[in-house]
Amino acid sequence: LLNIYIMKTKILFMLLFITSFPVFAQEASSDRWTMQDDGSIQWKTCTNLPHNDHLEMSGQMISVVLHYGVNSQQQFNLQRTLIFPMLRHQPNKTHNHLKHDIYTDIPSMVTMGEQNIILHSGNTKSINFNGIMRIESDYTYTLRRKDYKDAIHLTSIFYPSATEPYYIEEYKFKNNSPNTITLRIPDWRLSYTSPEEIGIDGAYRMEATLSKSGSYELNPGDTLDFYALFSAEKMSDIKKKGALTPTDIDVAAEYGKRKALIDEWWGNFILDTPDKVLNRMFAFAKLRGVESIYRTKGGLMHGPGGASYYAAVWANDQAEYINPFFPFLGYEVGNESALNCYRHFARFMNPEYKPIPSSIISEGVGIWHGAKDRGDGAMIAYGAARYALALGKKEVARELWPLIEWCLEYCRRQLTPDGVVASDSDELENRFPAGEANLNTSSLYYDALRSAVYLGHELNIPQKQIQDYTKRAEAMEKAIESYFGYEMHGFHTYRYYKGNTVLRSWICTPLSMGIYTRAQGTVDALFSRLWTKDGLLTQEGEKTFWDRSTLYALRGTLAAGELEKGMRFLKEYSQRRLLGEHVPYPIEAWPEGDQRHLSAEGGMYCRIYSEGLLGIRPTGFRNFEMTPRIPKYWNYMNLNKIHAFQSDFDIRISRIDKNQLNVKVMNGKETIIDKNIKEGQTIKVKL
Repeated sequence: LLNIYIMKTKILFMLLFITSFPVFAQEASSDRWTMQDDGSIQWKTCTNLPHNDHLEMSGQMISVVLHYGVNSQQQFNLQRTLIFPMLRHQPNKTHNHLKHDIYTDIPSMVTMGEQNIILHSGNTKSINFNGIMRIESDYTYTLRRKDYKDAIHLTSIFYPSATEPYYIEEYKFKNNSPNTITLRIPDWRLSYTSPEEIGIDGAYRMEATLSKSGSYELNPGDTLDFYALFSAEKMSDIKKKGALTPTDIDVAAEYGKRKALIDEWWGNFILDTPDKVLNRMFAFAKLRGVESIYRTKGGLMHGPGGASYYAAVWANDQAEYINPFFPFLGYEVGNESALNCYRHFARFMNPEYKPIPSSIISEGVGIWHGAKDRGDGAMIAYGAARYALALGKKEVARELWPLIEWCLEYCRRQLTPDGVVASDSDELENRFPAGEANLNTSSLYYDALRSAVYLGHELNIPQKQIQDYTKRAEAMEKAIESYFGYEMHGFHTYRYYKGNTVLRSWICTPLSMGIYTRAQGTVDALFSRLWTKDGLLTQEGEKTFWDRSTLYALRGTLAAGELEKGMRFLKEYSQRRLLGEHVPYPIEAWPEGDQRHLSAEGGMYCRIYSEGLLGIRPTGFRNFEMTPRIPKYWNYMNLNKIHAFQSDFDIRISRIDKNQLNVKVMNGKETIIDKNIKEGQTIKVKL
């Protein structure tokens, strides 16, 4: 009996020991991709086939969606969707840009000896991605009835131009056999010309061509490289200067520009934690979040992408989601696109306080307002105020102040007798019911008022107006509690609108705005009734999910101090998005859009760490509040090379014990703050 008791005690101790550590990697064994030391992710394509996926890459004049995969014979397949955002079609609406799908398999046109290369026994070894796609393949060569396995090695590299309207595919063949092999490249060219009458600027020509053609003998160890160029131009420009040809571009320079941009983005605003998956997901989210900026006739415009949304800005995706992120990265093109976004919306301020359009489209020459007022004024005021504070430039803040004022006054005029903000719909644009007034719009308005108070102090706005904003924020917080606060299925949480009887993912919004009255019940509701392996369901009982509410929920959960659940689900989400079946970015939605890699969600992901874990809130041009929390099993968390508040600084958090943290804020070699705090304590930072 004593031995049985001792054995049971040991087992109980082992179970307690094991369960005391967070179980995050339960799906790690099913990961398709692995992280590489050079910052890329890699898929070794020898098992679990067939598999197909898609991702998007963008430059300032082009975007390309690659639909790629490997079949059961281990052969690579590719369809390219090429988008030229500034080549507009009639009618000049959101989706009417030049777009072409091209299915041609270029390596299959190359012959090895007398046969098409695809007919030879060959296989794809690996696919790497780091903002540039790289595929490694091998082919067997038969000579005099003898097979030379892996005789030819093919490296394929795909990327868009950083600044020009073309996309490049490089192909590099190497002879690894002991024999001389002849490769033949066809004289290949595709050309499409659109009808002149449908183009805003007349006819457009899209062309694809190879840089080489002919017969080439490769001795053992020799290499042969060529590239495919996919481009589009206005016919009027072609008549003036001639059509673009492969000889007109420097491929090495184009590759270098794309790589330099990726290095710049990855070299600033750096997440450094003990969790390598989160660090890498953060890096990829930055890449997708910042690459989708287009040089339009209306100035730089960040666009969601997804083969649909370009040369246009939205009150949610750009003004609310991504723009407040740009100052932290310090990417000037991003900061300029954010300012340009607000300038476009400011054009539609009016003395009658009619609603601002939801989207400025078609390079700034048109608008979209199909869902009527979605709470766009609250979205714009929220984003513009946070952006102006974090950017830290007084002249920019002065320019944006009238827009912020106008949007806040617009929201005030939409207040219902219950004190919440009425709107026709919400950011989901009537896909799901939102009632007369929804929780999301009122929460954004509340936060915008708080930021306006801080910004007003910096701009020496009359004290009476600042006090009015303060009172309105206090009143809105109370109205949110009294109108939306609700016991839903036993959870002390919120209803999304009056009459709402099922849980909605956007009940997370108050947490991200610093309202924690119902934090525990809301977190429990979100992660017990709505969570799936792909994030939060939009509505209880449905199958639809949108990453944007998941990203808001993760940020708000961590900001509210609910680290145990927040980190568990953040890890699970990040592992799936970075290394699972559809990689490597946050997505828009499913089933709508087939999980497109829209861009603004990348910035939302990064804000989970700066505003969630670290609790950063801008309070001035050189000031911010910070409420840092890190998981108990982390001994540190750093955010390095932050460029906000007109400074270049690092935040370094280290654990002292289970309840205390050391916080350092370093501006170069200068230490701004070095203090020990109780975890969850708010500190004020002046740079």
